[in-house]
Amino acid sequence: MSLHTHTDDLRLLTGALPPALQRALDDIPCQDLLEVVMDLGRPPQARLPARAVTLSTQPVTHEDIAHVAGRIGAFGADNRAGIEGTLHRISAIRNRKGRIVGLTLRVGRTVVGTIDLIRDLVESGASILMLGRPGIGKTTKLREIARVLADDFGKRVVVIDTSNEIAGDGDVPHPAIGNARRMQVAHPAGQHAVMIEAVENHMPEVIIIDEIGTEAEALAARTIAERGVQLIGTAHGNSLANLVENPTLSDLIGGVHTVTLGDEEARLRGSQKSVNERKRPPTFDAVVEIVDRDEVILHADTARAVDNLLRGLEAGGAHRTPAGEQPLPTRPAASQGQPAAMDRVMARPGGARIYAYALSRDSVERVIRDLRIEARTVGRPEQADLIIALRARAGDQRLQRLLDLTGLPLHVVRKNSTAQIRRLLQALFNVFGGREDNEVDAAAREAESAARQVLQSGAAIELAPQPASLRKLQHRIAARYRLVAESEGQEPSRHLVIHPT
Repeated sequence: MSLHTHTDDLRLLTGALPPALQRALDDIPCQDLLEVVMDLGRPPQARLPARAVTLSTQPVTHEDIAHVAGRIGAFGADNRAGIEGTLHRISAIRNRKGRIVGLTLRVGRTVVGTIDLIRDLVESGASILMLGRPGIGKTTKLREIARVLADDFGKRVVVIDTSNEIAGDGDVPHPAIGNARRMQVAHPAGQHAVMIEAVENHMPEVIIIDEIGTEAEALAARTIAERGVQLIGTAHGNSLANLVENPTLSDLIGGVHTVTLGDEEARLRGSQKSVNERKRPPTFDAVVEIVDRDEVILHADTARAVDNLLRGLEAGGAHRTPAGEQPLPTRPAASQGQPAAMDRVMARPGGARIYAYALSRDSVERVIRDLRIEARTVGRPEQADLIIALRARAGDQRLQRLLDLTGLPLHVVRKNSTAQIRRLLQALFNVFGGREDNEVDAAAREAESAARQVLQSGAAIELAPQPASLRKLQHRIAARYRLVAESEGQEPSRHLVIHPT
């Protein structure tokens, strides 16, 4: 995959900064600069891909913020502004009285070649939904898709540009979208209406929309797809499994409802009588999980992938990198709340990235070191793979906004104590063995040993009877080895049997 990056005139962005900060940026390679952050009363920072650089020892003042705000475009209802003719974006943080107390100046870039991994899917005419954490490159891909479909294939493409982030600020769209047309949105709450207006008034063959996030927008997306228009969009969430569990957005991938089976059908399925099933055909034919800038998980058949998840399997699909494509199996998914994608997270260099909300980050780090698990804490939620928090704080509005924006899984503890954090991380990572966990350790070791024997011999093995909580642990260990485990017998002799797949 060959990528070519073009940065809009950086001087138009840095020129809005106070002179002292402009001089400080001279020492930073412009190709590495991601954004400049200015928060009232704190030293300003330049953020690079792997680090942050303090630009001044002097804290940001109201005058500094006013200096910048007076040299850029007007802020919209979403607290975003731009610089005409560029893709640079400036976002404001306001206090309760509406006064700006923080600014994020993000560098706008065009990246050519960023859709090479999914170009075949784009060209096929399929409606595609892209998922991934903030900053992973979803909008950049939308921008190139618009240009490729409009210029290379001569299609009538309309971009719904709610925050002017896809095609830049000003009335003239940025050249990065080629001959695609752009419709601006006066207020974010009106995005769904503009989506319908685009179909009714401008006869598009393709509509491109960033950040589908409300029930009204999901309904508008379905209306567009039903009219035969190719729809390319993004939504909050890191994976298809996140979307299945999101009651607001699950309609994008077919919706989920509970049905009651007859006794015979439940017996044939080997399931409970009440099961979750897909409600209708998905709005989007395919789903792309963006794992990294050059790594995606592709679900070319959304309906099949969702059905797999609802049946307790992993979604399947294909793992694509510039080196090639690897099919993903539809084996039994990790159970008891552990996301099916956790295996991929733990296999990543550096392991899982954990954001601690209302918890001691030092305590989490101590537990990670003590358990010797492949994980680390991060200071910002957009850098994380999962969030852990106090159960009492799970309803916080700020936390709920973080979950909505990032689509990350949330795991909770009852108390801000090392023991509670330890138990949570042990359950998530299937790691046991402390002095306080003798029974748990023995059950885990038995399941680990049995799983290895089943893999070697191909024969099922019965485990010793255990209480339900320890059988749950043993189920997770079996799933980690890609094996099937079933509970047999009656309490107190109920036990697991691990079978080869």
